[in-house]
Amino acid sequence: MIAVGAICSATIFRVENIPPLPAKVLPTERYQLVDGMAVSAAFAFSRLGGCAQVWSRIGDDWLGKMARQGLVDEGFDVAGVHVVPGAATSQVAVIVDKRGDRLVVPFHDPNADPSAVWLPLQEVEHADFVHCETRWVEGAEAALRAARAHNVPCMVDGEVAPIETLQRLVPLADYAVFSDAGLAIYAGCHDVEAALLKVGPVHRGHVGASCGAKGYSWYENGRVRHVEAPNVEVVDTLAAGDVFHGAFALALLEGKEIEQAARFACVAASLKCTHFGGRMGCPTRAEVENFLARFDAPSDRPG
Repeated sequence: MIAVGAICSATIFRVENIPPLPAKVLPTERYQLVDGMAVSAAFAFSRLGGCAQVWSRIGDDWLGKMARQGLVDEGFDVAGVHVVPGAATSQVAVIVDKRGDRLVVPFHDPNADPSAVWLPLQEVEHADFVHCETRWVEGAEAALRAARAHNVPCMVDGEVAPIETLQRLVPLADYAVFSDAGLAIYAGCHDVEAALLKVGPVHRGHVGASCGAKGYSWYENGRVRHVEAPNVEVVDTLAAGDVFHGAFALALLEGKEIEQAARFACVAASLKCTHFGGRMGCPTRAEVENFLARFDAPSDRPG
């Protein structure tokens, strides 16, 4: 899988509670890593049994050098990581409380050159899957168009983004996999079922929404289908949606039907939430399959 999106240097703090402002709070744990939605999806795809690379940009600053080395140390293929001259590498600070809720403060250099002309798009024809997110729209659009040109299945992570960005990217994807909040922006309504019934019939491929603890819903043959997420003790929800995307893509490539793929991805994302540290909490393939052997959630509801 080729995953296209933003890379950032992330610091995650775990606290008991996020107090009202003004306040100062001391963390009980801290985790430093190279992060981003595409990175997390690629990490999950690889950890669960696939092989993935990331196409992204970093600045020519010390954070960029550290980010590149961090990816190398984790075994990522960084051939598609481009250094943008004069740009600052993205950063994010994340505060996670004892319930797993989080406050995310990202910074992306608004003056960084967004051009995607350097992308090695000729490599898309050798990929099995292309996954894109919305934080770097120029790169995502170029990769999605290349995937369509080479008949390579492609997915867009319809996370919260400006409506113009979603309207630019979603129609290009075979699999439009939204967050519930992203779907609400795209469809113009907050009810997931109503939104899927509005978007599903006019999209050329699959349309679904990951709804956190409520599981995954998707449009199929004129109705909305649903897979429940298992109940787990939540520690940290950061990157759960990205783990879902990586796991869902892998399951689809392995030939699973949508219901099976959604169940697999829901379990992977839920198990991630039981560990602190963002994407580093992604479970192994064995952990997901062992859980699935015991997990018997309902797969349908009236659409």
